Order: sequence, then C-alpha cells, then structure tokens
Amino acid sequence: MPNEYELRVKEIIQRAYNVKSVRLEVSEPIDYKAGQFCCVSVKQEPVCKRYLSISSSPTETGYIEFTKKITQSDFSKSLEVLKPLDTLRVQYPLGKFTLEDPQARVAFISGGIGITPIRSICKYVVDENLGTDMVLVYANRSAEDAVFKDDFDQMQKLYPRLKVAHVLCEPEPGFKCTAGLINSRVIKNEVPDFGKRKFYLCGPVKMVEEMKEILNEELGIKKENIITENFTGYQ
Repeated sequence: MPNEYELRVKEIIQRAYNVKSVRLEVSEPIDYKAGQFCCVSVKQEPVCKRYLSISSSPTETGYIEFTKKITQSDFSKSLEVLKPLDTLRVQYPLGKFTLEDPQARVAFISGGIGITPIRSICKYVVDENLGTDMVLVYANRSAEDAVFKDDFDQMQKLYPRLKVAHVLCEPEPGFKCTAGLINSRVIKNEVPDFGKRKFYLCGPVKMVEEMKEILNEELGIKKENIITENFTGYQ
C-alpha cells in the first residue's frame, strides 16, 4: 500500500520550454524503487490529481521529483503558479515499471515525457554502478523536446554500458539522431542484440501499443520480455 504525505515544494526546474520538474522536500530516506510513480494532488476546489512518474532516483537524497509536460489542463495550470514552500499531497510508491534483474540486458523505448521513469532507472543504475547493460531509443518531435538530454549525456560519459540513440521527426544540424519514427529497422540498427534484451516501453499510449506490436510481431520479442506501465499522466 502506498503512503500519503504532505510535502513542501523545494525547487521548480524548467526542463524544456513546456516541461517542468517539481522537487518536493523529504527529511528522511524514502522507500521507493527507480521507475515507480506517485499520485500528486493539488489542494484546490475541486482537488486536482494526476498519476506521475517519479523522475528522481532513490540515490538522490533530500527530495523526490516528478516531471510533467505543461498543457492546458487544470492540473498543469495549477503547476504554473506553484512556488517554493507550497505544499502538495503525494501518495507513493506505486507501479511495477522497475528493474528487477540488474544483470539482464535492457532496452528502453520512449517518446516525449515518457522518459521520466527511464531517467530514474538509468540514474539509479549509474549511481550504484550496477553493471546493467542499457540502450535507450528516445523519440521526440525536435531536439528542444528531448527532456533530460544533458543528464543522459553526462550518464553516458560516466557509464560506458549506457547507449542513448535519439530519433527526431526531422534531422537537425549539430544534433546526432535518426530522422523519422521508431520502427523495426531503427530498433535493429540501434539494438542489434534485441533478441537478448528486455524492453521497457514508456510514452504516449498509441506509441506504446505500436512498439509492443513491432517488438512482438515483427521482431519476435516474447510478451514477458516487454514491460510497460498502465497509467496515463500526460494531461
């Protein structure tokens, strides 16, 4: 069962032109696994709440962080006026989108803000130097939509067993990427040993369903080796 807390806003970070991270202060070590999510409630009438992946890693102490794309929803509008020292009601931990076997080879396929739990997992693996072999294929409309790019660049420098491959709708000067959409060809190119890996998928619902079909029907990945999370946090 998840625990419920009243937590104070420690810091708000602009991650991209339309994405913000909210760090909530915690005074003692908290028990959650990298990749899990939380339920965040904003105290207003009526109360707004969303299920959001935790983008921080358990190795990052003193706070817990969630990251959200800012839209026109009431919840997003409430985040726009949020400031340090405000409080939010948070329930966590929730979910099973976690790395159960550090020795397994894994591949992450993500789109847009779906990168948040993957950032948590990768950061945890790198900080703990678990030795997990990881490949991330990350799709975005443009380079400016690639949330946590700087974090992943730094993690790749520290941890040679992490490879990040960006996929953008159109090529952009100075940005190393594949142009187009993620398909079986892109997966084969970026994850040549795909048949030996567990795949973690996180992104828009339609994208996740398409990736599951490609992996299972075109590449022969068994369903038990495809891990997804069943909640929507995009609004």
